[in-house]
Amino acid sequence: MPTAEQHGFRPHSDGAFVPVQTRSERFRSVNVDDFAPVTGREHEWKLSPVAAFADLTGGELDGSRVEVESTDAAGVQVSWVARDDARVGGTGGIPEERAAANAWSSFGEALLVAVGGEDEKTVIVTRHGLGETPRAAHTVITAAPNSRGLIVLRGTGPARLSENVEIIVGEGASLTVVSLQEWDDDAVHLASHFARLGRDSFLKHIVVSLGGKVVRVNPSTHLAEQGSDVEALGLYFADAGQHLEQQVFVHHDAPHTRSRVTYKGALQGEGARSVWIGDVLIGNAAVGTDSYEQNRNLVLTDGTRADSVPNLEIETGDIEGAGHASATGRFDDEQLFYLMARGIREDEARRLVVRGFLTEIVQKIGSPELEERLTAALEAELQGS
Repeated sequence: MPTAEQHGFRPHSDGAFVPVQTRSERFRSVNVDDFAPVTGREHEWKLSPVAAFADLTGGELDGSRVEVESTDAAGVQVSWVARDDARVGGTGGIPEERAAANAWSSFGEALLVAVGGEDEKTVIVTRHGLGETPRAAHTVITAAPNSRGLIVLRGTGPARLSENVEIIVGEGASLTVVSLQEWDDDAVHLASHFARLGRDSFLKHIVVSLGGKVVRVNPSTHLAEQGSDVEALGLYFADAGQHLEQQVFVHHDAPHTRSRVTYKGALQGEGARSVWIGDVLIGNAAVGTDSYEQNRNLVLTDGTRADSVPNLEIETGDIEGAGHASATGRFDDEQLFYLMARGIREDEARRLVVRGFLTEIVQKIGSPELEERLTAALEAELQGS
């Protein structure tokens, strides 16, 4: 018979450590003191520059209200609620690492964005003026049954922020949430997003990371009820010395659920770094699951690094399909030659190729105004390529 040692269940040479074999079995807690200090050797931190944000993982955080501006739309209410409000923790999501637990332990009030009504509406919530003080924040977004809406969480200016975002999508609701990082060049932003989807509901979750020194946004989606559907999209552009990271988790936990994960990024400049980890868990009750995840990275210059790790775990064989893909590469010389042969300068041809590569994600946002603004922001990024 196989022994435990044959499967890796034995202490490592650096201590009595047993590897976590299942994504859903990771330790979780809302109490920061339940986590050991971050060293950078932990599985969730091993690809992150932990020294750059030690104050967010181990120090005291200011949990007071952050400065927020929001646009108005009928059917959407934006307000502050106490941390003991019943909607806080409504996703069932619990931090799996110390930075998120520190934010959960430290926030005083939560920002609530409540979406109702069956007509389409868009609200942009902007956080700015956070300054250099290490801060904690907590946001709860709720979509009432059969409601429709697009919520943009936008960050600008200086920041040292650790936050948790909870997204509760009611039965039959259709919600789009865009997390837009346009921070100043020296900003640090660590975020964990937890989403719970009700029966026959749909969530489009989009992460767009352009600004900031270190940006780490980890979305986790729980397809908790039959017929729920998530489209998780990501767009990032890493410049010299910039670290942009996403660790995505999709948990299929009910019959006939669907997920599509597509993240695309470009890197240019010495020390530009991106990290994408995609975990999909198909539980034993999730019969009829249809899932696919992919990550694509376009390397524009020497001196960059892109880590891309797709993971797929299946606990039932009765599924429609599941797969994953990852690719990292430089420009397609044939595409450049095609454009240059038609009289387009090389620098302009390069911009056209990158724009075509990234705008697939932009065009799926569903807001023409926001899509236009992001296209302009990408164009500004490309001026240095």
